[in-house]
Amino acid sequence: MDDEQLLRYSRQILLPQIDVAGQERLLAAQFLVIGAGGLGSPAAMYLAASGAGRVVIADPDTVECSNLQRQLLHHDRDLGRPKVDSAYDSLHAVNPRLQVRALQTRLADSQLAAEVQAADVVLDCSDNFATRFAVNAACVATATPLVSAAAVRFEGQLAAFDTRHADSPCYRCLYREGEEPDQTCAENGILSPVVGALGTLQALEAIKIHLQLGNPLVGRLVLFDGLAHEWRTLSLPRDPACPVCGVRPAG
Repeated sequence: MDDEQLLRYSRQILLPQIDVAGQERLLAAQFLVIGAGGLGSPAAMYLAASGAGRVVIADPDTVECSNLQRQLLHHDRDLGRPKVDSAYDSLHAVNPRLQVRALQTRLADSQLAAEVQAADVVLDCSDNFATRFAVNAACVATATPLVSAAAVRFEGQLAAFDTRHADSPCYRCLYREGEEPDQTCAENGILSPVVGALGTLQALEAIKIHLQLGNPLVGRLVLFDGLAHEWRTLSLPRDPACPVCGVRPAG
């Protein structure tokens, strides 16, 4: 790190759990953020501000007026632009030295596998179960840690999966295809600070996993009720019959 970086990240370097070595490891890390919407906006912005070296952000959509209520990577001037282009601009405004690669695509198949393989941690900030299942399968296949969140109305959930550990569940241990709840923000609404809080916590968990800090949410599911301001943490065991990760040996 040079003097400017030492000053920029000084408040993190003061943390004994991070120090200079941890900050340098963060500067060398690559995070894959799938989705540049309500979750991906705060997640990517806090990764940028914290000193992530590289962020790959993927989203096929363009900015619409209804996005601006909660998707803080985008502004009125960005209406009609690809979300990843406005995300690129906003992330560089937060941290000009961040390396950003913007992919205007819905990652799938071999491209998804390659991007997941190249990442140190994947943040699933998507808004549909088909993408979540595909991302989870790619993370299991490559043993890449995954941080997943979702939010709707006044509620949200957050979990981390790290199948480098034999006893870690995967996302399909939580939801099976055909059994997932059919709830979207477009149909049910969302209060913007709720999705912002969950996306911010995704960045926290991704950094914790990469730097091996504290107790990441692997094997646990956090549920947030914004109206009551209540947080519940549930144990999420590995399902030995899971069609995606069940073939691994038990830890």
